[in-house]
Amino acid sequence: MPTRREIFAGVMSGTSLDGVDAVLADFTPGAAKSALLAATHVTFPTALRGELLALQASAPDEIVRMGRAANALADLYVHALRSVCLASGIAAHDVVAAGIHGQTVRHRPQEGWTLQINNPARVAEHAYMTVVADFRMRDIAAGGQGAPLVPAFHAAMFSEPDRHRVIANIGGIANVTDLPTKDDVRGFDTGPGNVLLDLWSLRQRNAPYDDAGAWAASGTIDHALLAIFLAEPYFVAPPPKSTGRDLFNAGWLDRRLTQANWTGRAEDVQATLSALTARTLADAVRAHCGGAQELLICGGGARNAQLRRLIEAELPRVHVASTDTAGIASEHVEALAFAWLARETLAGRPGNLPAVTGAKGPRVLGAIYPR
Repeated sequence: MPTRREIFAGVMSGTSLDGVDAVLADFTPGAAKSALLAATHVTFPTALRGELLALQASAPDEIVRMGRAANALADLYVHALRSVCLASGIAAHDVVAAGIHGQTVRHRPQEGWTLQINNPARVAEHAYMTVVADFRMRDIAAGGQGAPLVPAFHAAMFSEPDRHRVIANIGGIANVTDLPTKDDVRGFDTGPGNVLLDLWSLRQRNAPYDDAGAWAASGTIDHALLAIFLAEPYFVAPPPKSTGRDLFNAGWLDRRLTQANWTGRAEDVQATLSALTARTLADAVRAHCGGAQELLICGGGARNAQLRRLIEAELPRVHVASTDTAGIASEHVEALAFAWLARETLAGRPGNLPAVTGAKGPRVLGAIYPR
């Protein structure tokens, strides 16, 4: 009897708030590691993006607003799932499950909780797929950070027996996964990735992001301002650690610009924020990934040429490239990770790495919503 194909979907909408990434992947034993069948990106409608951004902070009527945003987000997830099925020619009922992370609006592991906006039951009902969601809370219940969760997937896809690699995911928040040839896999959030860059670009130019880092490249790094940014205690805190917009937000940036009595050019702030992302990521590699030979970048930051130049300058002895060179396009890695995590959940296998999150031990992650 032929083996049923293990086709899983993965859906991710990250801290950058640019939209929804969805993939369909074949994890059937014997298939290639990165057997991507289809991928799509659905841009957030302006109103939904604005509401998701507003929900990052306390405000009147936020419970009702969050419920409505969850439904709108779920409908966007359904649209993305239908699109990847159509693009691949795979029927929804042939998809084993969809792993959906949801949209993080609060992350407080130090208080024992985290919150990702989602309505997985609505997605299961309308996409006609089993949905696995709420991946973080079981790890937090076990004393972990609940993040980052992608290092286990990075290890499965990118580990090489004779090459010490580091995977750097630069989304809104940046994180690294250390893949040494002999020691345990490690990983943690290094600090801001694109979140402050996008915020400043939107504020100063009404542009949601700095395309390829061209605006940052037109500015000059202010080293005094950079030193004020780098004084943030998070950067020197030991792992395991994770962060998000709870810390790195407009208030964080404004307080430091006030501290610096900043009156300079806007592009110089952008240049300095780029240097902050590059420096904190490189510092993390130097401090915790000793002997790394190769740094593979994924996420939106992989397409930021200026940011990559700064990282290369910070790590001259490390070969810097994108995950594209290892067979998985940088923009697909996170969505693929949640397809893979959904597979691990249904198989009853742990999806966390205690050495990464700080949990007491391996745990099966996620809640299952049958179709």
